[in-house]
Amino acid sequence: MSTSENPSPAGRVDGVLFDIDDTLVDLETAMDKTLRHVSAEHAPGLAEHEWAEYTRLYSKDPLGHYDRFLSGELSFVEQRLERIQHAQEWVHGTLLDYESMMAWNKAYERTLPVHFAPFDDVARALDALEDAGIGYGAVSNNVEEYQRIKLDKAGLRRVEVLVGTDAVGCPKPDPRIFHEGARQLGTAPERTMYVGDNLVVDAEGAEAAGLAGVWLKRPEAYGTPGPKDREYDGVTVGSLDELLPLLGLG
Repeated sequence: MSTSENPSPAGRVDGVLFDIDDTLVDLETAMDKTLRHVSAEHAPGLAEHEWAEYTRLYSKDPLGHYDRFLSGELSFVEQRLERIQHAQEWVHGTLLDYESMMAWNKAYERTLPVHFAPFDDVARALDALEDAGIGYGAVSNNVEEYQRIKLDKAGLRRVEVLVGTDAVGCPKPDPRIFHEGARQLGTAPERTMYVGDNLVVDAEGAEAAGLAGVWLKRPEAYGTPGPKDREYDGVTVGSLDELLPLLGLG
């Protein structure tokens, strides 16, 4: 764990907001399992290292198709199909035709929720927050309905406060979406902690919005692509277990 020279959040945090994907829910593993199942017929004969690259290209989205969705250039389904076409062409040297894309998308939507699961440290963190009387919720760069299904499928119905991009019409790191999360928690932004795996969008975005930002830097296999190795002088934790001492709970 590393911290900046700023005062510790302990003793001044009334509520905690979390990112969802690869912070609360292990989306990376869910996508890996789903892709290996639904793409098998479209990319036959791949070796293990090729499957690893296939799933990496889809999940990490190096061409930024998800960002184009957030900006309104692509629909949610369109960004997903752009990502799989990039992985398909790069690793297997082929592209899916329209009929195959539609079939793939249906299979993906049916299969992915089966694999939604929380990280092992999530229940411990939420239990500790509840025991301490600290409210918590989630703020996500996706629409609320989709993320509510994801939380419920992952066994996280207890996360009642949920703010998606459709709540305020903007994604993180726009301050308005963080402030809406704090408003729904009933806490002042300056007394609200925000925890997420993306350095720029989550940690630095929350800090710029006046919250106490915390960068959750899980093992390298997980998380949103970003400048993971550049110097950062803010609060960084390797797991949600490391979050508790910052709140005076561990």
